[in-house]
Amino acid sequence: MIVLLIYIVIFIVAFVVVRLITQRMTAIHDFTSLKTVTFGDESTVRPNRWASIISVASVFLIWGAFTGSHWTPVHVPGPFVGDTEFTYLLEAPDGSRDEATVFVRVFNVGEKADAMEVDPGDGFAKNDSATVLAWRSKLVPMDKNDEVTRKDGAKVVEVDGQPIEPGGTVDVADGRVVMTGKGTLNFSPDSGLQMEPVWLPPPEAVVKRLVEISKDGYQNFTLWEHLGWSLYRVILGFFLGAIVGIPLGYAMGLSDWFRGWFDPIVEFMRPVPPLALIPLVIIWAGIGETGKIILLFLASLWIMTIAARAGVSGVQITKVHAAYSLGASKWQLMRYVIMPNSLPEIFTGARVAMGVCWGTVVAAELVAAEKGAGMMIMVASRFQLTDIVLMGIILIGVIGYGIDIAMRKCEDVLVPWKGKG
Repeated sequence: MIVLLIYIVIFIVAFVVVRLITQRMTAIHDFTSLKTVTFGDESTVRPNRWASIISVASVFLIWGAFTGSHWTPVHVPGPFVGDTEFTYLLEAPDGSRDEATVFVRVFNVGEKADAMEVDPGDGFAKNDSATVLAWRSKLVPMDKNDEVTRKDGAKVVEVDGQPIEPGGTVDVADGRVVMTGKGTLNFSPDSGLQMEPVWLPPPEAVVKRLVEISKDGYQNFTLWEHLGWSLYRVILGFFLGAIVGIPLGYAMGLSDWFRGWFDPIVEFMRPVPPLALIPLVIIWAGIGETGKIILLFLASLWIMTIAARAGVSGVQITKVHAAYSLGASKWQLMRYVIMPNSLPEIFTGARVAMGVCWGTVVAAELVAAEKGAGMMIMVASRFQLTDIVLMGIILIGVIGYGIDIAMRKCEDVLVPWKGKG
């Protein structure tokens, strides 16, 4: 929740600042600015580069701030690390009481620490020491060296001067103490707002792991082999889905018989997530490479079919009448009117289908894959190697984003008439 609020604040502040600066320093006189109607017109909405840069930088800064990264200048409060102490009041069965101190040393993940040497002191309650890892908690055997222990009927009644009973909690300096049902004390140091590395490692840990795996590989294959196989599966599955889906979509858009025949099937399969088909694909095609390609094929097939059908259905009827009035045949109508006007929808569907395929490839590579980005992520997750998991996710996102940019450029070249009527 805190991260979301910070991100929203950064968004609002960046929007206001950039708008004020650009309005005062830049006078825009291009074609877009001269158009009379702009709101709701997609052709006038272009990505603001400053917004993109600030967005990426904000995500990076928030990531670093909440993981204690050395690459970011600001951090949220981190976990307590160092020496602290708290006192407890032990009550003997005869009603007598004695106070003792527990000295705790809290140390970082990956470090080692020895307990402090303390003077046990006088009285039947003796001073103790303990070590605990940051973000963790630890039972403190406070009465292991006491002259009167819990086995003798003694019990702790106060911690740092505050009453406590089984199940109760007391906030102490640099942490809190919880009394268990059996009367022992459990000390938890302050965790702060930073994430534990096992849940979210800092950016430099992910980059270090990327360099390491780029050199040494992972699970008997290089990083580039893992990514190459994932890319091969996605492209092949998408290509097969497009080959079947686009002609099927054209047929459904041009023929009422094809539309009536295939529409129930397409609309039935469209909302079914590709992950739900994994058991069926395993039964049909086994756990080899064929099953993975079939799953990705099915992930893209229905999207490409609907995109092609929508492209054909969206052709303006006035253009069709104009072509017929000029003596165009059905083939010429298809070649010069329907296909060019349906290509924008098909390209949009292709971008969506490629994104869905990238999202499905991780699940597809769960099926006994020996190599692939998804396989690398899932194996790493079993051993809680979060840095490798994040590295794989980032690489999949970067490659998918690169493919989307390439498809946009192809669309600009092949369909220059998009949005121009």
